[in-house]
Amino acid sequence: MVARLVIAAPSSGAGKTTVATGLMAAFAGRGLAVSPHKVGPDYIDPGYHALATGRPGRNLDAYMCGTGLVAPLFAHGSRGCDLAVVEGVMGLYDGAADQGELASTAQVSKLLKAPVVLVVDASSQSRSVAALVHGFASWDPEVRIGGVILNKVATDRHEHLLREALGESGVPVLGVLRRAPAVATPSRHLGLVPVAERQAAAVEAVAAQAEQVRAGCDLDGLLALARSAPDLRTEAWDPNGPWAGVPSLAAQRPRRPVVAVAGGAAFTFSYAEHAELLTAAGAEVVTFDPLRDESLPEGTSGLVIGGGFPEMYGPELSANEPLRKAVAELARSGAPVAAECAGLLYLARSLDGTPMCGVLDADARMSERLTLGYRDAVAVSDSPLAAAGARMRGHEFHRTVIEPAAGARAAWGLRQPERRVEGFVQDGVHASYVHTHWAGAPEAAARFVAHCGPGHGAESGT
Repeated sequence: MVARLVIAAPSSGAGKTTVATGLMAAFAGRGLAVSPHKVGPDYIDPGYHALATGRPGRNLDAYMCGTGLVAPLFAHGSRGCDLAVVEGVMGLYDGAADQGELASTAQVSKLLKAPVVLVVDASSQSRSVAALVHGFASWDPEVRIGGVILNKVATDRHEHLLREALGESGVPVLGVLRRAPAVATPSRHLGLVPVAERQAAAVEAVAAQAEQVRAGCDLDGLLALARSAPDLRTEAWDPNGPWAGVPSLAAQRPRRPVVAVAGGAAFTFSYAEHAELLTAAGAEVVTFDPLRDESLPEGTSGLVIGGGFPEMYGPELSANEPLRKAVAELARSGAPVAAECAGLLYLARSLDGTPMCGVLDADARMSERLTLGYRDAVAVSDSPLAAAGARMRGHEFHRTVIEPAAGARAAWGLRQPERRVEGFVQDGVHASYVHTHWAGAPEAAARFVAHCGPGHGAESGT
């Protein structure tokens, strides 16, 4: 099984993303094939991981996909690699609210039998760092903390005090990183700015992170720790698995139905497994950019519009009137359209007063309130994604509101944190704020492709 490390921290803001991305790039620079992973539902960090390694950044989410799929999805993503680096989420032991250890970095490390490297923000402490590390290392005996990387260390004297204190902890120091503005990644209302919005600057930042890690970390010691992980006996997840023994949808049709997937700077949120499942279910997946392309891909008979930041590109999206009209025409034809969060806003009548596609009789606007958290969802209405009554787990993450919050036929009934219905189902459209991970519900991909009937399709230039 591939050598592997989990990069964790006592809390958010300690520098996990900088260290994990820097390690990925530094090891890739040594000629190793590095598989990048991220615990939890985050879409943005995997973009930096992909930049560092040249491979798709993949998520490991025990809440949305189930604990039984964490190791198989990891094995799928890391197949053929020399090393896997898994970036944690929040603090090491933080997971889904009121769910114990579920979806925590600690749980994922145990499911992967992977050693943990704890990234500690040492900027405001010296000897206390030993008590902190001892507490995290002893809290759960099944979590193996194999080393510490000290971040934001001020001076040589500060480093000496930290190393001296940790010398009695039994946990080795595998890296010491000074404060370095060049490695910082800018943030805004929903976290880091995605790679797609700052390509050149992102490349420079990842290169700086790799150099900082090379200079300050014991790469040989970290690699030895990764190689000490025991065998992980698991079957790799296979996107073709759900269709084993079932006649191929593609074989039943004269040509594979084209499913257009929105991409570009405005729609950066997607899981790699979605495209793999759509392909396995018989579709031809084609990516397009709503900021640049004035038409849908030729022959489009299904449309997927994931999350992202349309609020940052409202005027540009609105200015692309030919594409907005093409999306509206496709939706009116009854073709399946799956829209999540940013996709929901794009299908609305307006966003902050700027015209959008007008598929939904609803208007969206920015809000001061952050809506964030896992969701246990039940399908309220039959749609191309789910039959009424089907359950699916998802995640919400946005600072916008849409009015009304639900259509005459709602998409989901949510059970927590409060009971409510939300989203829209009309004709073939399923639009909602809830992000889902189809690896945990592969029937969604099969159902979506099955709805891509011969009567639907966008011609080039429409």
